[in-house]
Amino acid sequence: MSEEILMNITPMESRVAVVENGVLQEVHVERTQRRGIVGNIYKGKVVRVLPGMQAAFVDIGLERAAFIHASEISAREGNAVEPINALVHEGQALVVQVTKDPIGTKGARLTTQLSIPSRYLVYMPRTSHVGISLRIEDETERERLKQVVAECVAAEGIKETGGFILRTAAEGAGSDEILMDIRYLRRLWEQIDEQMKTAGAPTLIYEDLSLAMRTLRDLINPRIEKIRIDSRENFQKVRQFVDELMPELSEHLEHYPGERPIFDLYSVEDEIQKALDRKVMLKSGGYLIIDPAEAMTTIDVNTGAFVGHRTLEETIFKTNLESATAIARQLRLRNIGGIIIIDFIDMADEEHRRQVLRTLEKQLERDHAKTNIIGITELGLVQMTRKRTRESLEQVLCEPCMCCQGRGKLKTPETVCYEIFREILREARAYQPEGYRVLANQKVIDRLLDEESGNVADLESFIGRSIKFQVETMYSQEQYDVVLL
Repeated sequence: MSEEILMNITPMESRVAVVENGVLQEVHVERTQRRGIVGNIYKGKVVRVLPGMQAAFVDIGLERAAFIHASEISAREGNAVEPINALVHEGQALVVQVTKDPIGTKGARLTTQLSIPSRYLVYMPRTSHVGISLRIEDETERERLKQVVAECVAAEGIKETGGFILRTAAEGAGSDEILMDIRYLRRLWEQIDEQMKTAGAPTLIYEDLSLAMRTLRDLINPRIEKIRIDSRENFQKVRQFVDELMPELSEHLEHYPGERPIFDLYSVEDEIQKALDRKVMLKSGGYLIIDPAEAMTTIDVNTGAFVGHRTLEETIFKTNLESATAIARQLRLRNIGGIIIIDFIDMADEEHRRQVLRTLEKQLERDHAKTNIIGITELGLVQMTRKRTRESLEQVLCEPCMCCQGRGKLKTPETVCYEIFREILREARAYQPEGYRVLANQKVIDRLLDEESGNVADLESFIGRSIKFQVETMYSQEQYDVVLL
């Protein structure tokens, strides 16, 4: 399986696409004026302590105060979490790191357990633990990596407290590569530590890498064949970054000078448009319905036009198998996080249920975000979670509709007409004008003058006043005004 990374970089926006065998699997978008802040380290000020929630709000210089729970404050001892009032107080300066971007109405999430990632390692200056990614399953390799880190730390003569986590990319890495990462992380931490001592609050102390550089650090794996960049200026910056920290990637870098946009080359633009749709068509004729909500995302599987060739159970099984693969791709592509409920079509055969779950688990193994499948409920729903740190693709690219306010539904012209009748009756009881003028959308006015004309005549007779109508082309279907004449 071959993978390519495409980078479309402009002064206003950076976009990165991960393509596997010609099919888009992930897309990341970062606007210059709205960069994500996950990984950033701030010196903040505690503005409010909430003992009832065991949490505090911290001003880190953003529009909304950020949120930190007592369990995320490293001053605690042992396994028990101390009361939040014993850990922080209002007005206190606190060095924190962002673990979740502000999403919707929620502020950023914070921790005081700082960590700085490089290609192979994550450095944790406030612990002494050495951990290894669970995705490295070979026990011999895990022991080798622990030994390599211990030898490198001893060779460098590092005496201060500090721990490391070996990332999945470290599998197979040699001692020279690990040592280079340790030196880089130590230099970076010394700079951060120096700033922490002198900076006021709130202040940004350390900003994580740009999207292009984070992609090289976090998404590179042995399957990557090409990294194509369409900006010559940024290609030079990326090459310099690669030469310093990951020279073996140099041969994979390629500047794309073509006139045709790089995302059009792989139909990425079309796939992004499809990823904003509620309905996802499957090759068999079945389809998925994906509905994101505040608390969770629900995914419904339907057979649609797929009628199968043998039995109903076989048709359902094949649709669910295809859906499991498609769902794993959609979660990555749309960057859907949090609680996810999947309503596969009911299967009577226990073995079929196991195979569908195994397929979903196998497809999710390639996901860079942490996922956890809880199992199937009594109602036949698959419960799972996917770690959410940044906004989903829909949240980055879209905003709630100004007409329906994000409901996805509009009141019918008939409903709006009856609302207008009730509004006129309320006004008639409160005031005695000469008449009324109704300003509304074309569809609503058409209905008032046609199907509802009899009701309008009855209303005029009842209130003893005339009612005039005026079309407002700028009004949405639900918008109207009743003007007293």
